[in-house]
This record gives sequence, structure tokens and C-alpha cells, in this order.
Amino acid sequence: MDINKRFWEIDLLRGLAILMMVTYHLIFDLAYFGIYSFNVSSGFFWGFARVTAFIFIFLVGISLTLSYSRVEIMGKNQEKTKLFSKYLKRGLKIFSLGLLITLATWLFIPQDFIVFGILHFIGLAIILEYPFLDKKYLNLVIGIAFIIFGFILAQFTVTYPWLIWLGLKPAEFVTVDYFPLLPWLGVVSLGLFAGKMLYTNYKRKYYLPDLSKNLLIRGFSFMGSHSLLIYLIHQPILIIILYLLGVLDMGNLFHFLNF
Repeated sequence: MDINKRFWEIDLLRGLAILMMVTYHLIFDLAYFGIYSFNVSSGFFWGFARVTAFIFIFLVGISLTLSYSRVEIMGKNQEKTKLFSKYLKRGLKIFSLGLLITLATWLFIPQDFIVFGILHFIGLAIILEYPFLDKKYLNLVIGIAFIIFGFILAQFTVTYPWLIWLGLKPAEFVTVDYFPLLPWLGVVSLGLFAGKMLYTNYKRKYYLPDLSKNLLIRGFSFMGSHSLLIYLIHQPILIIILYLLGVLDMGNLFHFLNF
């Protein structure tokens, strides 16, 4: 068994989600900077963004299952404190990148800056899901429960911002990226369940022809295996491209960025 191999279909789906994310953010930028009038707060593009997020976060759960299975096979699960330390460090690293995004957006778009976006969420989810990495049907149950509770919380507003990370937000709260623990932690849990069902002991439990050499699939897989880097750099690149194409005027850009 090659425990260092990557499952090309996982990278493919992650690459597809990354492409969908970049596409949505291009549409969002065109609307946000007043270049074209797109409705991104409801309708098709709103749904497109949620489907994109669901795929990406669902794959976080599957990837955690694969990572945990690989560690178990290698026999590194003997010292649970060291194993937890691995996921703690990974989660804190991604959460810290989220804090950098918070700082950057606070500087450039203070009226809509990101308080608890997808990197904050993924970083915290990696840590919180650690006790459930070896569970199967429990993840199905709590996944559904978290999603239901999340939809319930979304119906309420509060007068304080301290529980934004959980899913309770003030009525006037506005941000360009928001992924609270509820309901999205439930999607990670569903991914853990799917990972346990479909990739038991780091083995694919279903038949799939090997398409990993296909040029198109290799392209998507490459994006999927570099998803974090693409996420961090794609927005500045999009803005530069829009400027070079002449559809984004620097004067308007500085106006929107409050300079």
C-alpha cells in the first residue's frame, strides 16, 4: 500500500471547487467595484457560491480522514498527544493566515472586512474535529445536527458581535466572507463520514478508472493540490488583470478602498 499516494479524484474535485471560487470572486469583484451589475447576494450567484463552499469544505472532512488513516497505518497513533499536536499546528497555521486576511481586508475595505472567513473556519475546524477523526456514523449524526442548528441560529440576530464565529451575528453585520462554525462544521463532519465510508484504511472502496494521466484532470488536480496558495493570491491577481484589461480604473479602485 502506497500511503504517500494522492487520490486524484479528491484533487480533481478540489481543483474544480477552486476554479468555481475564482469564477465567483471575479463576478463578485465586477459587482463590488461597480464595473458590471451582478446580483451576488441572492439568486444564482448566491447559490453558486454556497455550492462551491460546500464542495470545498466537504473535501476538508474527507482529507482529514485520509490524513488520519495514513498516520494510523504508519503506526504514529501510539502517542495521541503528538498526533493532536500535528493537527493543532496545522489548524493554527491556517487560522493565522485567516487573521492576516482579516488585517488586509480591514486595511483596504474596512466597511466590509472579513471577521471570520473560510480560512478562520477551516483552521478552527481542523482542531475541533480531531476527536471525531476515527468516528463514522457519529459524524453523520452530528453533521446533520450542526447543519440544522446552523440554519436555526441564522434566523436570530443579537446586539453583540462576540458569537459571530459560532453563527450568531448582529443585524447590521456586513462582511465579504463569512463561514461560522454552524452550520459549516456540519459539512466537515459529513466529509469525515464520507471519508470513512469511501476510503477505509486509505483504500478506495469503489471502482474508478485511472484517469490521473489525463491532461485536463492533471490540470485540475494541480490546482487542487495547491488550493491554499491559489486562495491567497487569486484576488490580487484578479484585480491586476481587471486593471490591465482597462475595465478597472485606479481612481475608482482607490475610491472603493477608501483611499
